[in-house]
Amino acid sequence: MTDARTLAYINLYGILGALENLCELDEEASALANVKKPISIGIVVKGGPSATLTFKNGRCRMEQGTAKCDVLLPFSSCEKFNGLIDGTVTPIPLKGFTKIGFLLKNFTKMTDILTRYLRPDPKDLEDEVFFEKSTKIMFYLIAVALSQIGNNDDIGMFSASNISDGIIEMSIKGSVAATIRVKDGHMVTIKQKPESFRAKMEFDSIRLARDLFDGKVNAVACIGEGTVTMYGLVSMLDNVNRILDRVGLYLA
Repeated sequence: MTDARTLAYINLYGILGALENLCELDEEASALANVKKPISIGIVVKGGPSATLTFKNGRCRMEQGTAKCDVLLPFSSCEKFNGLIDGTVTPIPLKGFTKIGFLLKNFTKMTDILTRYLRPDPKDLEDEVFFEKSTKIMFYLIAVALSQIGNNDDIGMFSASNISDGIIEMSIKGSVAATIRVKDGHMVTIKQKPESFRAKMEFDSIRLARDLFDGKVNAVACIGEGTVTMYGLVSMLDNVNRILDRVGLYLA
């Protein structure tokens, strides 16, 4: 039902990429990223993705590739890298041993905070501020995972090949938005609202979005009720929704 390579792309660009949003939303994470000199951690996965996370001025930024990084973490396979995310594999840096303190302390603490938001205790979700932050981070993760599945998963690639070229906007009304850019069946997620779109899917509220993410409500029913609205070229969204059905399998 799922494959390790697609999961590796989701884990790097989606899960670890969510550190960008975490540092914007969480004060503790921002403090951990507020280092005297910028520190960059590169991750390269054989047969899979590669990216560099740079921490500077309380913020995190992810860029593809590892050409310029202070710490380099290589993984011999997608399975090994996925083991890092589920806590069964401990990475050994190829370079950057002088920065090991940041990796073991600050970076690890940030990923622990991120886990708290992505796999929250139900009691934490009773706090409205935490609930909103958690849902926003989850929204961006899902938006990124959507493109990674469309580009790497066999079933997802078939659906992506049937999406017309253009810009799709995914948004939560009055809250966050993301751009899904499609060209020749290849999908790219940009974590910001597009200037224009060819198709748009909008969730009526942040609570509705959370209920959808958690599988508490049915998307088709929500469309019928008007709490999930679709605009523009609806055929684009039909195929996006087919890919979204697979997001839950990878993020379970």
